[in-house]
Amino acid sequence: MILTTTETITGKELEMLGLVKGSTIQTVNAVRDIGAGLKTLVGGELTRYNEMMNDARALATKRMVAEAEEMGADAVVAVRYSSASVMQSAAEVMAYGTAVRFTT
Repeated sequence: MILTTTETITGKELEMLGLVKGSTIQTVNAVRDIGAGLKTLVGGELTRYNEMMNDARALATKRMVAEAEEMGADAVVAVRYSSASVMQSAAEVMAYGTAVRFTT
């Protein structure tokens, strides 16, 4: 499955199949969240949150690809990601794009 942020794929004619999406809501361990709160006092990267967001993007992408495969897509174009805070220490990540089939 080809994933691209562009709206076209060089050398391919595309038949648009429709919107596909995948999402997940992730949170961090409460004990680690307390540690992250203390980290704000001294500054620095919140590595556990980075890991959480990377995992969430990967899972959202996997779910989007599964939806595209169910439609018989060869690729997903115009892929975008969004995130939103759902509650303290929890975030929703959504991956979305347009499923396409190659016609040439």
